[in-house]
Amino acid sequence: MTILVVAEHTNAALAPATLNTVAAALKMGGDVHLLVAGSGCAAAAEAAAKVAGVAKVLVADNAAFAHQLPENVAPLVASLVIAQRTIYSHVLAAATSNGKNILPRVAAALDVDQISEIIAVESTDTFKRPIYAGNAIATVQSSAAVKVITVRATGFDPVTAEGGSAAVEAVMAGGDAGKSAFVGEELAKSDRPELTAAKIVVSGGRGMQNGDNFKHLYALADKLGAAVGASRAAVDADFVPNDMQVGQTGKIVAPQLYIAVGISGAIQHLAGMKDSKVIVAINKDEEAPIFQVADYGLVADLFEVVPELEKLL
Repeated sequence: MTILVVAEHTNAALAPATLNTVAAALKMGGDVHLLVAGSGCAAAAEAAAKVAGVAKVLVADNAAFAHQLPENVAPLVASLVIAQRTIYSHVLAAATSNGKNILPRVAAALDVDQISEIIAVESTDTFKRPIYAGNAIATVQSSAAVKVITVRATGFDPVTAEGGSAAVEAVMAGGDAGKSAFVGEELAKSDRPELTAAKIVVSGGRGMQNGDNFKHLYALADKLGAAVGASRAAVDADFVPNDMQVGQTGKIVAPQLYIAVGISGAIQHLAGMKDSKVIVAINKDEEAPIFQVADYGLVADLFEVVPELEKLL
């Protein structure tokens, strides 16, 4: 049995979620092949070869894969599986925007069902995934010839990025499907850690009252070396941009420490952060649902205690 993992990368480096996806693959047993599809992606392929547990790295270097457009990458993945149908039993990708865009197309091309956002591996054909905004966990068994699966990164501890010595093999790269074209992108620039990879996250909610008041959280985060997030209520109120949203419809995080400031704790927000190792809640409403999942709770006015905490740090 061999598992094909579609790597998430920037052509220059692997994304952290790839290491979590490889960890999920290793729990299924068998060899793990890592596909790096990109343009000028030699550095990412070199990094992939060092990942612990990876037996082989497949490199598809083509201008059509420069921005990992799903219309181009999905046919490549499907063709590899079809060509090696007796080898590949599973196809995995991280449940990121790219993974969620590519793998449903792969599943359709292979005429199999997709299993989304698994958080645990029970056996080679049985997996656990959250449903109802994380309020229930479904155990899913698949009889598909090829299991196509997206992996919620927070459900698996990442494998080591160093120490491996996988063989690197170039594969026949496809071309441009002509169905879409990359126009441009605007990247948010910040000196703080990326939200989904940060070990500490400080998030603000509707209780922040306005966007200017997030300056208190920025100051606190800078002292802690933390990323800054927000609830959907804060994003919908235009306090902060939507790339800061944590929750079921935002980013899923599981840092070592999550500090929720002025966040009531709606179900959809809890679904995105309740796997954090330690949760601290600061809210003046002692009945706020966030306190039900918090390891430490402080009932207080955030505008008094957050600046005081920042000064103490």
